[in-house]
Amino acid sequence: MTLLDKDIREPLFDWLEEKYGRIRILEEKETGRSRADAVMVTENSLYGIEIKSDADSYARLKRQVRDYSRFYDYCYIAVGSTHAMHVAEHVPYWWGIISVELYQNKIDFYLVRPPERNEECSIENKLSLLWRPELAVIQERFGMHAYKEKSKAFVQEKILQTLDRGELDSEISRTLFERDYTQISRQINEYRRTKGKRARRKPPKRRK
Repeated sequence: MTLLDKDIREPLFDWLEEKYGRIRILEEKETGRSRADAVMVTENSLYGIEIKSDADSYARLKRQVRDYSRFYDYCYIAVGSTHAMHVAEHVPYWWGIISVELYQNKIDFYLVRPPERNEECSIENKLSLLWRPELAVIQERFGMHAYKEKSKAFVQEKILQTLDRGELDSEISRTLFERDYTQISRQINEYRRTKGKRARRKPPKRRK
């Protein structure tokens, strides 16, 4: 039997939960020019997870490795048995490798190689994974000025200047644990509407 992506996902997430304890899985997360199959959130780290089933190729993996490495503290690639012998040739040494096999009609996982800390991960990129209303929550927690009229990039820079790396790692994870997809669209639309009203209230510039 050829294992497909849809066969692997849920059992893999269950396996990760057993291994790591409290986690949250975010699926299909935009990551640079790629889309991460899954992001695993732990207390102070983000894990990028790429799934290569028996039906997949390595065609896009080079670009995916480059993008994942910019955003995530740790990275995993979970591969079907057809890739298990050669996948290490296609990912950096610090990427974790999980082999996925069908054994006695049950999907079985084997940790071929644990992940190591990714020194290429940029805290600026990690912070950019949060939405503008989520940044506002962090600002409020730390008593920062709201800067409601400023751009997301401006607010990100202020947060980077205020919190150290350890605090940021914890806050990013905490925020993603609390992310509510049923509310975020409303929050973003409200933010844009409020910003638009402020822009219309600004008086026109005087001509010299």
